Amino acid sequence: MSTGRLSTHVLDTACGKPATGMRVELHRIEHGVGKTKVAEATTNADGRTDKPMLEGNAMTPGTYRLLFHVGDYFERTGSADAKKFLDVIPILFVIDDASAKYHVPLLVSPWAYSTYRGS
Repeated sequence: MSTGRLSTHVLDTACGKPATGMRVELHRIEHGVGKTKVAEATTNADGRTDKPMLEGNAMTPGTYRLLFHVGDYFERTGSADAKKFLDVIPILFVIDDASAKYHVPLLVSPWAYSTYRGS
């Protein structure tokens, strides 16, 4: 069994707090085959998913895409700028070591975002 895992969290930089209740999807991308949804979660009060998006035997090398539904989140929180620019943010990345820990955070406002590989 692999000891690796993939986790994420979202910070709402416009409000300076965790993004609670944001839907996050994870897809595996396979060239010539397409994409397969492997997980879906909603962020909790800390802006994190309750469990890793991938772990154990599901953690395999490959290309993945996280989809963050930021437009719905900002609309639900009453932002006047919701869906005026950002709606769904895709982040494509590669897992090449299934035993490693991958953390992909998202820092987001209605107008901009950034990400990085965290620990």
